[in-house]
Amino acid sequence: MSQEIAVIGSPDFTTGFRLAGVRKFENVPDDEKDERLDEAVQTVARDEGVGIVVMHADDLDHLSRDPRRVVETSVEPTFVTLGGDAGSSGLREQIKRAIGIDLMEED
Repeated sequence: MSQEIAVIGSPDFTTGFRLAGVRKFENVPDDEKDERLDEAVQTVARDEGVGIVVMHADDLDHLSRDPRRVVETSVEPTFVTLGGDAGSSGLREQIKRAIGIDLMEED
């Protein structure tokens, strides 16, 4: 079972996670996102030791179709996007997709 957390994004975005102990990361400078972000997503998605991948929600705009589909549909690893327009409903949908139930469901 995959247990590590990985983070993908600009060095500014990944630094806080690295200081918190995240050891797997892909730094993609802002001026290289259109060229390198797809490859970073594919590399981390293939890593069997990674269970959760954290990205900034705005970075989804820089992904081509196939890597974006991986981010949006992958269960293991589960991609979690933070910031941007994703908001709490976006995180709620990501959690629901990852575990298969809606924890916030009202009766």
